[in-house]
Amino acid sequence: MLDNLDLSREVSKADYKEAKDQLELILPALQRKAKEMQVPVIIIFEGWSAAGKGTLINQLILPLDPRGFNVSSTLAPTVEETMRPFLWRFWNRIPASGRIAIFDRSWYRHVLSERMSGRLRGTELQQAYEDIRSFERQLTDGGYVIIKFFLHISKQEQKKRFSKLQGTAATKWRVTSDDLKQNKQYDKYLSALEDMLAESDSDYAPWTVVESHDQRFATLKIFNTVVSALESRMEKTQPVEKPKPTRGKKRSLPAALDASVLDTVDLSVEVDRETYDQRIKKRQARLRELEHEIYVKRLPVVLVYEGWDAAGKGGNIRRVTQNLDPRGYEVVPIAAPNDIERAHHYLWRFWTQIPKAGHIAIFDRSWYGRVLVERVEGFCSEHEWKRAFREINEMEHHLTNFGTVLLKFWLHIDSEEQLRRFKEREQLEHKKWKITEEDWRNRDRWDTYKTAVEEMLFRTSTPHAPWTIVESNCKWFARLKVLDTVIEAIEKSLPKG
Repeated sequence: MLDNLDLSREVSKADYKEAKDQLELILPALQRKAKEMQVPVIIIFEGWSAAGKGTLINQLILPLDPRGFNVSSTLAPTVEETMRPFLWRFWNRIPASGRIAIFDRSWYRHVLSERMSGRLRGTELQQAYEDIRSFERQLTDGGYVIIKFFLHISKQEQKKRFSKLQGTAATKWRVTSDDLKQNKQYDKYLSALEDMLAESDSDYAPWTVVESHDQRFATLKIFNTVVSALESRMEKTQPVEKPKPTRGKKRSLPAALDASVLDTVDLSVEVDRETYDQRIKKRQARLRELEHEIYVKRLPVVLVYEGWDAAGKGGNIRRVTQNLDPRGYEVVPIAAPNDIERAHHYLWRFWTQIPKAGHIAIFDRSWYGRVLVERVEGFCSEHEWKRAFREINEMEHHLTNFGTVLLKFWLHIDSEEQLRRFKEREQLEHKKWKITEEDWRNRDRWDTYKTAVEEMLFRTSTPHAPWTIVESNCKWFARLKVLDTVIEAIEKSLPKG
């Protein structure tokens, strides 16, 4: 495809000035419109070294309000960034609603640089592309506009520009050994770039290849593409669907869910206090040993706790962490999103908490809120929570592909046990703070929540991230089961030798 482009295309100075003057009035108006409509925008600049990315980015931002955008230059990942999935650092930098983020190189650096170095190939390369496609689809489904530019120049033009830069002391430093290697291996890079464009071009995030020999032509093409994309997005924007609570509704389930998973759980299992006291200390001591091993072997661990109100999540987490080195783990309590979190994609606040390799993150509630409380209470639309099943599976697959040990626990109790614990909390002074009116309201919707839980377990229990249902009528049994599950999974995942 790139070989067939006409790189001789150019624009006269007079035509350029006339067109650019008009576009420089339209673009800031669209920026204001995007802010008003709370539309987040991502603009990506990829291309050959010396293709003019910096110059063209500068041309694009000059007419914009600088308070409404930020420019990020993507360099080689830091040590901190290499300890997390490669998309983590970009999830951290996606813009809030109404803002524009411009990337001078982006997540595509990973697939190109790693491929050319030989560290990413075959199945792993294809999985990286799949992660990128999922990432971009999740963002655009969440209302983001993604505009992707690839700046193309010929081998001869690139060599000429390198020579010009090297001829001046002030710019000589800009030409690196990697740049010269790219020109020398131009055809090899061209093949990789062709694959990159083909693998990641989509209707929701298409590539625009910019013929960049003539700066005036390239500038106008970029301006026109951004204006067209934003105008198209503004025209398509419809009034936000008002979510409707599902309370009181009896929702029909897929045929595969007719048989309840939760109803088959044996909640009568228990252990006595003596057995519990003996086993818990041994399990905690072993987990402390494993915490040191995962640090040395750089194994990331994520534990997700979901469950009924009063199922014992807090107490269970305390027993998991009781004997751990506090420098090696973090408990992440998840409440309703704040204003900053609501201004981003709903998964953003969870990605920012993903632990680096060698550490443990424990989520007290998690991204499953979208398909549980947000679904039941009507905080998101039906289309959004249904889409979330796929998005969550994609997110978890990306984590486990990186090597993360991901364990998901549903702490299950029956309605009678919940009622007993609610009443106990009301009667005990040191537990009164745990029971709220919201807990009682949620209890009234037990059947509705159960429907949501059943579907969540069915749609998001995958081979790489299965759910573990924890029988929690007996808290002692539940604590031991979680510890046993965590220990077994970490032992199985630690590199041998």
